[in-house]
Amino acid sequence: MASCWWRWRRGCSWRPAARSPGPGSLGRAGLSGLRAAAAAAAARAQMSCFNLVKSLTSAFPNMYSISRFHHVTPAVCCCSRTRSGEKYTDPFNLGWRDLKGLYEDIRKELFISTTELKDMCEYYFDGKGKAFRPIIVVLMARACNIHHNNSRNVQASQRAIALIAEMIHTASLVHDDVIDDASSRRGKHTVNKIWGEKKAVLAGDLILSAASIALARIGNTTVVSILTQVIEDLVRGEFLQLGSKENENERFAHYLEKTFKKTASLIANSCKALIDDVLDFTSCSDRMGKPTSADLKLGLATGPVLFACQQFPEMNAMIMRRFSSPGDVDRARQYVLQSDGVQQTTYLAQRYCREAVREISKLRPSPERDALIQLSEIVLTRDK
Repeated sequence: MASCWWRWRRGCSWRPAARSPGPGSLGRAGLSGLRAAAAAAAARAQMSCFNLVKSLTSAFPNMYSISRFHHVTPAVCCCSRTRSGEKYTDPFNLGWRDLKGLYEDIRKELFISTTELKDMCEYYFDGKGKAFRPIIVVLMARACNIHHNNSRNVQASQRAIALIAEMIHTASLVHDDVIDDASSRRGKHTVNKIWGEKKAVLAGDLILSAASIALARIGNTTVVSILTQVIEDLVRGEFLQLGSKENENERFAHYLEKTFKKTASLIANSCKALIDDVLDFTSCSDRMGKPTSADLKLGLATGPVLFACQQFPEMNAMIMRRFSSPGDVDRARQYVLQSDGVQQTTYLAQRYCREAVREISKLRPSPERDALIQLSEIVLTRDK
């Protein structure tokens, strides 16, 4: 692969030595097309971040004017830790201060009389998840409150958005497991494997309907509109995941669009989805809590595969047949590990991380703002 491959890596914290061009390397037109696709996805991710802030500020409209959001402070590089001058704590500990009783409150929203349906809907709300999305929401809420009104208090309606985000995410997991015929998640059997696919679909629907009721209770049409768009994006992202593109440039744009809709639209951080794709090749099943190489087995060409395809063009045929022929999954995995696909996907994630940090750094300095920046580093370096 040409040494100029993904020139945006120059803004990242590390990069490999230059390499000579290999078979299947992109020409100028192809490279330009991929850059354009990535730039478009970055713009959408930034808009999603703006929408998240907008939903949080709209949840308490008298406190904010969205036009006052921009605050100029020096930009910070990815994976560096800023200091606000106040005592800094672990971002998860800082976020959990406002999330005590999170899963109990979610279970209250899922008020169900039927025992079996109740057990199904509460199955993933056992407190063993990372609660990454709710933590981002409450940290962003505090950071925005400090920025606009010098207030550290998280409003009840802002906390409600954290609960709703976790409920929407969990409903999507239940549905995804049915579509993927998955047998394990978070180190235990999936809902569909225990209760069957039909009941799992209904459980996911019920969780989503409970989230919608909680959303309507906030009583703000802007917030409803923004989070409804998230649900639409989740569905559209799933449809995108089911398709493939023959043209290599279109294929990468397709992948970034799918990543945005399935993950970044909800957490305003597309970096996480790219790292998930890396871990599918570098982490073991025990650490991930689900089988690795799962994406290949589902016929999905993720970032590491698309990058590896530039060095091993014979992968094109496997991508188009969705790794359905005997031996395709094993061969594709070996090609990825022999290529720099994992590294290149990591560079791409770092680029999005830098963009996220740049946007977050526009807020006034605070422990919560620093924690959000620290979370971007945790996302990039996690191993499960």
